[in-house]
Amino acid sequence: MTELSSPRSPARPQRVIPIAVAGSAAQRSRQGKRLAFQVGFFVLFVLAPVFDLFRYDLNADHAWLLGMEWRLGLDDFLAGKATALEAASNIMLRLFVPLLAGAGLFIWAAWKWGRLYCGWLCPHFSVVETINKLMARASGRPSVWEKFALPRWNTDGSPRRVDVRWWAVVVPAAVAFAFLWAVVLLTYLLPPAEVYGNLFSGNLTRNQFIFITAATVVLSLEFLFARHLFCRFVCAVGLFQSLAWMSNKDAMVVGFKRDRASDCASCLPERQSACDAVCPMRLKPRNIKRHMFTCTQCAQCVDACGEIQRDNPDGPLLAWVSGEAARQNEAGFRAIRER
Repeated sequence: MTELSSPRSPARPQRVIPIAVAGSAAQRSRQGKRLAFQVGFFVLFVLAPVFDLFRYDLNADHAWLLGMEWRLGLDDFLAGKATALEAASNIMLRLFVPLLAGAGLFIWAAWKWGRLYCGWLCPHFSVVETINKLMARASGRPSVWEKFALPRWNTDGSPRRVDVRWWAVVVPAAVAFAFLWAVVLLTYLLPPAEVYGNLFSGNLTRNQFIFITAATVVLSLEFLFARHLFCRFVCAVGLFQSLAWMSNKDAMVVGFKRDRASDCASCLPERQSACDAVCPMRLKPRNIKRHMFTCTQCAQCVDACGEIQRDNPDGPLLAWVSGEAARQNEAGFRAIRER
């Protein structure tokens, strides 16, 4: 195990500020809740087809929703017992109305709070974060495309440890996640009992084997080399959330107390920033909103700032803000640039 160290460790003030301690506990609690949401939603993602909570059965040619068959009501029309108008009404009421209502609620949440689904629920983003952490342990960088290594110090003052042997965990973990995703995606299209039964008995059909193998290869490459690029430029769910969020000037953003920007100069040794280091999307959280287009509202930058500034009586420099405070956050940046 190789330990990155510095000739001079950062000084740790001895005084204890009760409000800072409480804030640090709140930050740990927030990330604990976020992890619980991510784990819970990942389990739901895996088990939803098993319990027919949501899936489409290609064999039966109909969907399942909350344990019940979900059909479009076209059987009578195909049998000549219903008119075209009745068939169109069934499609509208049973397909388009639920989809539009669900999409509208989803976009409204994004308009108000940003990509909250990505940072708190998305099963893909939980894999992104997991591989980021493993890759940082192996190479000191959260991505193979990262130009610079992460700071040599964690936000709690402990040295960051890097060991190349962790690559023996990174690659198998990415492949394992890819394989799991491939199998789960197939259960959204075929009966889960059939898929898992064939898998465990080693009797996958030709098409099932091709699907799982191809999906595992593609997802392994994506998880290892392009997971951030997928979230930024490919994922339609994330893109529409970002567009809705950008259209609302009062939406929740990571606010930065720019009048105290000098406090960031001593955030970490060697003039590095804790908030930049922890962002899983590799953004710079102190920037303006349009440069934070793919922010997932994971609040890791906010909590890192709270941890590193825990002994500062003025408190952290980053915080979630909304409404007028969000507008002023952008106005403050423009004011600084105009000087």
